[in-house]
Amino acid sequence: MIKPLKSTAAFVLGMHDALVSQIGVIVGLAFALADRELIILTSVITALSAGLSMAASSYLAEKTHDDEDALRAGLVTGGAYLGISGILIAPFVITNNLTIALGATFAIAILTIFISNWAIHRNSKKKFLSHAIEMLILCTSVTIITFIIGELSHKFLI
Repeated sequence: MIKPLKSTAAFVLGMHDALVSQIGVIVGLAFALADRELIILTSVITALSAGLSMAASSYLAEKTHDDEDALRAGLVTGGAYLGISGILIAPFVITNNLTIALGATFAIAILTIFISNWAIHRNSKKKFLSHAIEMLILCTSVTIITFIIGELSHKFLI
């Protein structure tokens, strides 16, 4: 059976990477293209590709240490990535309004960060709030950078 610490680490890896990269893709596309259907299509393709890649990478990383739970670690990482990606893309499927969809995606990301950090740290001695804020700062930084990239792409490439 996979050890709880490793399982938690595998989940955090998949969740955090999905939050950072999928929000980056969604925000970049929203500002560069402003086309809901292309945002959904590209985000789903990116999520599937990256989620499978994360699962394989996690598996291979654990396998190099002869970990008997390597497969489970890969599945947890990939599953977390795909699950989080799905809930971040969902607002664009539900509404045609890009502003509402982006706002909902940000709200979901913030809630995901705080709820998951609370759940992970409720039984540990680590302070959940400082870890949640750190994750929020990292995600926000990437979002700002991808917003700028999206704006520059729209201005100079399209």
